[in-house]
Amino acid sequence: MPNTARSYTIQNNEAYSRFETTVEGHLSVVDYELDGSVLRITHTVVPPALEGRGIAGALVSAALAHARAHGLKVDAQCPYARSYMDRRPETHDLRA
Repeated sequence: MPNTARSYTIQNNEAYSRFETTVEGHLSVVDYELDGSVLRITHTVVPPALEGRGIAGALVSAALAHARAHGLKVDAQCPYARSYMDRRPETHDLRA
């Protein structure tokens, strides 16, 4: 299986409550709501032109790293984010 892991520049755009990256002119995002000490991940969007490059995973990983660094729990309401966490036992302690 080829290694498709890539490094993306991901920013927490607090004004829009989302983690985001722009690749080849296309914006990909993980939307969230901050509710006290809970980071609620509500939506993940990667344009079809960028699918299969690990961008969604990188965005969710960044959101989870942010939650861990700030002592937040995570409520993954987005199906992709929930599945991502389900497959990674090291993230289970973050669950709200």
